[in-house]
Amino acid sequence: MAGKSGSTPATYSPSLSGQKKKRPPVLADSNWVRPDGRTLHQCRPAFLRTGAVNSASGSAYAEFGNTKVIVSVFGPRESKKAMMYSNSGRLNCNVSYATFATHVRGQMPETKDISSMLHKALEGAIILKSFPKTTVDVFALVLESGGSDLPVITTCASLALADAGIMLYDMVTSVSVSCLGKNLLIDPLSEEESYQDGSLMITCMPSRNEVTQMTVTGEWSTPKINEAMQLCIDACSKLGKIMRSCLKEAASITQD
Repeated sequence: MAGKSGSTPATYSPSLSGQKKKRPPVLADSNWVRPDGRTLHQCRPAFLRTGAVNSASGSAYAEFGNTKVIVSVFGPRESKKAMMYSNSGRLNCNVSYATFATHVRGQMPETKDISSMLHKALEGAIILKSFPKTTVDVFALVLESGGSDLPVITTCASLALADAGIMLYDMVTSVSVSCLGKNLLIDPLSEEESYQDGSLMITCMPSRNEVTQMTVTGEWSTPKINEAMQLCIDACSKLGKIMRSCLKEAASITQD
């Protein structure tokens, strides 16, 4: 199992769904099929692409089922005078939702909190000393909110940073799990998040075997939280391989 990074302890935060808890369906056994046809421990297919925004230093597009995100990275560029004497660079993160991102207008998550969590997830993976006295800005736009928004945003942002040539200790991947009764559902949909009893999100650097952030909501038993962590870590490792393949493919196209 991956070790935790000493600088980023686990955090406890309110649900990001912004929706009232609904009555859950009856889960008879582990073979119960989810609304999109997946099994409990099956992630959605991930589609990733770099170079989505020509005007940006780097960018990426991510599509995990109905969750669709585009991230643009600008910089490194000159920072304010207060940063001119700093030996390290600065990271700024901003997350926003398109007006048509959710099924019900006005039911948007608190983007300030999500932006802050994105910053915490990415900052430990960036070699800030590689761009002193300058700033890197990350702008994430959720085109469609289909569940597990923050993990998808984080993964897409990491890919965009790599596309921009920002020096990283490792790629950052993120996966969440919802607890529903005795069952754990990985990579939950919005519908599943709305009636979850608890959630756990892991952000990690898979090649370094380090967990950089863990967010937990609800009440968990020790066995369940260990199981959920392992599910997330295994999925993060697989997602990291997909991200590296995406970068290699983009590099080969550029060379051709």
